[in-house]
Amino acid sequence: MSKLINPQETIKVIQSNDFKFQKRFGQNFLIDESVLSNIITSSDITKEDCVLEIGPGIGTMTQALAEAAGHVIAVEIDANLIPILHETLKDYSNVTIIHSDVLKLDLNELIKTYNNGKPIKVVANLPYYITTPIIMGLFESSAPLYSITVMVQKEVADRMQSGPGTKDYGALSLAVQYYSDPVIVQLVPPNCFIPRPNVGSAVIRLSRHSVPPVNVENDLWMFKLIKAAFGQRRKTLLNSLFSGAAVPKDATLTALQHMNLSETIRGEALSLDQFALLSDLLIDHCTD
Repeated sequence: MSKLINPQETIKVIQSNDFKFQKRFGQNFLIDESVLSNIITSSDITKEDCVLEIGPGIGTMTQALAEAAGHVIAVEIDANLIPILHETLKDYSNVTIIHSDVLKLDLNELIKTYNNGKPIKVVANLPYYITTPIIMGLFESSAPLYSITVMVQKEVADRMQSGPGTKDYGALSLAVQYYSDPVIVQLVPPNCFIPRPNVGSAVIRLSRHSVPPVNVENDLWMFKLIKAAFGQRRKTLLNSLFSGAAVPKDATLTALQHMNLSETIRGEALSLDQFALLSDLLIDHCTD
């Protein structure tokens, strides 16, 4: 099978199979060889690795992954792409194609079956409409992961690595940074895809922390407070936690005073360390 990263070959496969792009799946196929090469390099894949690829499309990146990794598990939700994948990947005996929604898979069972429960690496060109649920689903599954290297919308990549006080900082920033060390590898313009998306993209690598960077008594409670804090950014933390997490204002005020923070402070000003401390100080009000 010819290398699909060649744009002419991609078009040929699409046309010969009468494939129709489905907007509901957010399908944009990569056609830039230098970007593909950078993804493979930055994800640090070796023949010792088992790789999970989410949304392989027609198999463009899967081919490159199969040449670099020991085993590739390609999970595709679109039934129309499964026969195409079987054809484009027929020369790669180390690829397993699974027709499923990755959000509905038992990742721990998948990794146990295909990698004896050992940590895997995730590489994907993610559909932009479902980027956050997929990434958070991977982290929250507690599945053994070394890293997640993904193509996402540029503004989402910016949010993942933003710090306190910036316009892009929010609940996603804190969640990603709690679980991993995010580094933007490359910016990718729209002309690197078929069809062209309406926005710029970025490749970001999320290296999983072996242990979280902060100690917190109940991380689910911390994230409930974080979600409430950013639910309405214009509100003070005092009011946000009261309306979004049912924390009495006097309790939040006492906690803020303990932390030497102003009662008018907003959630966007607090670091992950500060949210962890705030969570522990307000743990008596946790109802989960």
